[in-house]
Amino acid sequence: MELILAALIAGATGAAKDTASVAVKDAYEVLKALIKKKFEKDALAQAMIDAKPEEIKQAEVLLKNKITEAGIDKDDEIKKAAEAVEQAVKESQGATGSKYNTTVGGDMKIGIQGDVSGGNINQTF
Repeated sequence: MELILAALIAGATGAAKDTASVAVKDAYEVLKALIKKKFEKDALAQAMIDAKPEEIKQAEVLLKNKITEAGIDKDDEIKKAAEAVEQAVKESQGATGSKYNTTVGGDMKIGIQGDVSGGNINQTF
């Protein structure tokens, strides 16, 4: 369940970027098509699958219920498609899977990689 939701959000976020890789867009479209096929008689659920990432997050509880009711969380093909989205997103972020990779140039080269949340970073050049 969590894998499918995370893949939908990551895929929607990644595919919305101008710089999104073809692999991310393709994997996301495959996942959406498989899920929408399961929801073929549920227009609201289909609309939720096509929603923007922030809208998917807002409707997460309802979407979880619909996914469970339709048995999507037990569908191996959909699970594999969700894993493919996650993998494509990771690969598009670089070999290390970092969200950020910043290089400061000049006479000195300094690289910063990874997630930074909170705290301070002090550097003297």
